[in-house]
Amino acid sequence: MELRHLRYFIAVAEELHFSKAAERLHIAQPPLSQQIQQLEAELGVELFQRKTKRQVQLTEAGQVFLQEAYQLFAQLSKAIDLTQRTGRGEKGQLRVGFTSLVTYDLLPVILRQFREQFLEVELVLQELTTTQQEQALFDRRIHVGFAHPPLEDNTFNQECIHQEGLIVAMLVTHFLARQENISVRELKDENFIMFPRYLGPGLYDQILSLCQQGNFSPKVTIEAIQMQTIIGLVSGGMGIAIVPSSLQNLQRAGVVYRTLDEKTPLVETAVVWRQEDMTPVLREFLQIVRSVCVELIR
Repeated sequence: MELRHLRYFIAVAEELHFSKAAERLHIAQPPLSQQIQQLEAELGVELFQRKTKRQVQLTEAGQVFLQEAYQLFAQLSKAIDLTQRTGRGEKGQLRVGFTSLVTYDLLPVILRQFREQFLEVELVLQELTTTQQEQALFDRRIHVGFAHPPLEDNTFNQECIHQEGLIVAMLVTHFLARQENISVRELKDENFIMFPRYLGPGLYDQILSLCQQGNFSPKVTIEAIQMQTIIGLVSGGMGIAIVPSSLQNLQRAGVVYRTLDEKTPLVETAVVWRQEDMTPVLREFLQIVRSVCVELIR
């Protein structure tokens, strides 16, 4: 049994007339009659009662078969539509890794635009460090990540989508807060709040390098894992922090952000993926990422 047999059967069942069904199907009437006879022979039941040579009516078995045929074609139409939408990247699942830093500017805009255009794509989000994202990509636990170079594995595809400088977070009552710009040398006696190096070795080393420009090593008195925790500790008067400039979007009572006189290292954010794991959904997601980043640059 082939799909054409079902199409022929439905046409005859709806027209209840072989000539009219043949005209509707754009075929001759004799071949249509032969196809229906073949279908009945395969099923082992009569689907039609012949009232005349051309006019017929459905048997009870034919009525049942007609309803099932309708359901088969509805399911086939659904399968075709689902397949086509999946192929266009409109349906599926996308697992995204990200660092906390990208949640302060880039990621919310990207996710909002992607969600607006691809409502039926399931987004699975996981906050991971850059090192954890590399392992997750290798293990195929995520499809794409937002990480901070350099990466240890240079086999991944990566595109730099954002760069930002470093600024200082401090209490509004700090004596240096009266200045709009601060030299890094003025921070040599301050208590620093930082994250452990293993969480972000690239950014950690950039902060150290900046302090070394001022001829000192930072006196780290507290370590915290999350950027928002670091800013919270600054708000509590536990010290100052050198952070990427996007942290200005994180407002805490009593905390101000000041720019540095020195040219600071640039913190890069890259979108990272495995080329061999490219899917239509991932392709569309990367297009959204690129368009958002172009708009932000403008």
